[in-house]
Amino acid sequence: MLKLSEEDRRAFGSAVKIAADRAEVGRAIANVYLALGDAIELRKPVCKTSGRCCRFEEFGHLLLVTTMEMAAFVRNRPAAIPLADVGCPFQVDKLCSVHSIRPFGCRIFFCDETAADWQKTQYERFHAEIKRLHDEMAVPYFYVEWREALAAIAAASESEYPS
Repeated sequence: MLKLSEEDRRAFGSAVKIAADRAEVGRAIANVYLALGDAIELRKPVCKTSGRCCRFEEFGHLLLVTTMEMAAFVRNRPAAIPLADVGCPFQVDKLCSVHSIRPFGCRIFFCDETAADWQKTQYERFHAEIKRLHDEMAVPYFYVEWREALAAIAAASESEYPS
């Protein structure tokens, strides 16, 4: 797992807290996710519901999230944030327990080998839009490994985040 320095962890946590308190940040991310959903519906990549994609080390990839994505997640998060050193802590019986609020990287990833080039193109397109929104909405941009982001949020006082 990639680690943030203590200074970056505090700055990230603060940026997420401030962004989570702004309803327009959540709406902006929701709009990106809706547009992505439309692109997925047009392409119809195959998901085998194997859960392998959530077992990052086994599948050989990282899930990275931005400040605004994490803010949207925090705003709608489950009461407890489980932590894990391996895989996604929200995977339960090969299924995502936070499917409706999962981050962009989870939404765009499919095991469908025929969709690999499409996924790369869509990732670049929608990530650029998320990055643009950070600039437009003056939200500090961090690009953090998912479990490190969760750990940073969990380390913050529970009272600092909306319930």
